[in-house]
Amino acid sequence: MLTSNPYAAISGSLPEGFMKWYIALMILSVIVGTLWDVIHKGSAKYFFANLGKKAPREVSGGEVVAIAIKTGLIDVATSKEFCTQSRRFAHLLTMYGFILYLVTTILMVFSYPTAATPAPDLVLTLWWVGALMVCVGGYWFWFFIRVDVAAEGGSPFRLMKADLFVLSLIASNTLALIWALAGGGLGVIFWVYLLAHTVLFVGVPWSKFAHMFFKPAAAFEKRISEANGSNENLPFQTRDDPEQQKRHSMELLQDAPMDMGLGIKREAPRHY
Repeated sequence: MLTSNPYAAISGSLPEGFMKWYIALMILSVIVGTLWDVIHKGSAKYFFANLGKKAPREVSGGEVVAIAIKTGLIDVATSKEFCTQSRRFAHLLTMYGFILYLVTTILMVFSYPTAATPAPDLVLTLWWVGALMVCVGGYWFWFFIRVDVAAEGGSPFRLMKADLFVLSLIASNTLALIWALAGGGLGVIFWVYLLAHTVLFVGVPWSKFAHMFFKPAAAFEKRISEANGSNENLPFQTRDDPEQQKRHSMELLQDAPMDMGLGIKREAPRHY
């Protein structure tokens, strides 16, 4: 089963090029949805305004390249912004699993669309591994890591509009595995599988899908601000400078060290 291409199995039952056109439309939906989100929320305007503002020092082209590489390796590839290891690991599982699943799906549909062009075992295995990684990371997050569930004791079955991305992502990959395990075919599972993917990719303006593009841009802009000295007009992470000490609103904390211990992180916030 792990070495079978479910898309090749349905190639003779669908109009020629159906899945290729479907994937192309989903890619277009993501592009249009992201652009609409950027324009609607003014994200691009804010981003370029910050990059173009006058700063205390000029950042050279070499520094910009180095910052871009550091952003990709640290903030994007390893999700450094997450403060807990479990949340970080679940996020990385889901992210890399989705990338694997997406790339191998495109390969299987465009390069190996029929039984006459069998896909390499490696591609098929990575498709299964990617979908499983998304499910493990997604269900782990949904049932054990979500703030309203883990910290507030809320029900994991309580749904909100903000959950659209996570739920459609989990559902699409779960249905992909179920559909493939059932041997493919054009049954009800296949059409529900397509519906879940359509919600995932067409729902970009109403979900957190676009955050995959916004977060790297925000991390890059933050590093640029730190490098050129503007730093969003916020105090730097030091109180050695008397001017920075004076900026603190609480007099008792003006001379306090930056590292004041674990504080609320001493224990998990589960007091419900």
